[in-house]
Amino acid sequence: MEDDEAQKQVEQMTKFILREADEKVDEINAKAQEEFSIEKSKNVQEAKQKISKEFEKKEKNIEVKRKIDASNELNQSRLRILKAKEEGVQRILSVAHKKLGELSKDQNAYKKILKDLLVQALLRLAEETVNVVARKQDLALVESLLTEAAKEYQSKTNKPVNAVLSKTYFLAPGPEQATKEGEFCTGGVVVSSGDGKIICNNTLDARLSMAFEQNLPAIRTTVYGKSLTRKFYD
Repeated sequence: MEDDEAQKQVEQMTKFILREADEKVDEINAKAQEEFSIEKSKNVQEAKQKISKEFEKKEKNIEVKRKIDASNELNQSRLRILKAKEEGVQRILSVAHKKLGELSKDQNAYKKILKDLLVQALLRLAEETVNVVARKQDLALVESLLTEAAKEYQSKTNKPVNAVLSKTYFLAPGPEQATKEGEFCTGGVVVSSGDGKIICNNTLDARLSMAFEQNLPAIRTTVYGKSLTRKFYD
């Protein structure tokens, strides 16, 4: 009888130990599953954040590139407009230059202009002796005007001037006789001091260039209208 009781107690203890072991295993498994779920959730969240950051970075890079491309295109567009405007202005200068070249064909008008250019150059230099260089085709005309121009200079300054016309050096010929390099002079004179240190370029070409540069802002405004971005005008 005592053996049966002892056996029963052993069986009960065994069952209790096994039940405790099963509960412990279940507890360990539950804890492991919980930790796995937490770690998995953490990893998923970190992966999502990483993907989100990478996406934001790529999105920002795309936006920056888009802005750079748009800015470059705008700048290129502005440059094309500026180039077209500059070409238009240069065409105006070319037309003016061509018309200026026809001026010397009117001998009476050209003679008066030539004398005025001579007197103006003499007044600018204010030298006792000057050298005058003209186009070869204008040699006789300029020579006939030297005395008259010198007298007008003297009447304005009360000083005499000795104007020497070069028979060796000449300005480029007129447009119809342009050199192989395309060089030509529409008329006028170049006057220098006796020692050649001071030079007054009073050709029609030089006068046109000077007038063109001085009036360039006004020319652009007349042709293209006022600039919306420009605040100051020369």
